[in-house]
Amino acid sequence: MKTVLVVDDTPDSIMVLCALLKGRYDTRVAISGEAALRLLGAAPVDLVLLDAVMPGMDGYEVCRRIRANPATVAVPVVFLTAQSAPEDAARAVAAGASGHLAKPVEPALLLAMVERLLAR
Repeated sequence: MKTVLVVDDTPDSIMVLCALLKGRYDTRVAISGEAALRLLGAAPVDLVLLDAVMPGMDGYEVCRRIRANPATVAVPVVFLTAQSAPEDAARAVAAGASGHLAKPVEPALLLAMVERLLAR
């Protein structure tokens, strides 16, 4: 089973995403960018669902660090964020994101994106 890392500082968002992925994927959770990078260093994952706005290290910096690490450079990263302006999506792509979805996330769209990215 493929593993998805959910990175978000909001417990409600984590619960919703984990419930949506349950039975389809193994999930790991990090509540900060720093914790996400530690988890990625400890065990590989197949995809990261990443909040953009978090205290401390934001999602854009997390994504840049994922892309800078040879061990994680190929891991797809999808931003899930309340920031839905075109410039926010452009910033995510510039940081190395594979996708950008606005919260609240449409479950069918999220699952379709995850399945497409994990099929590679």
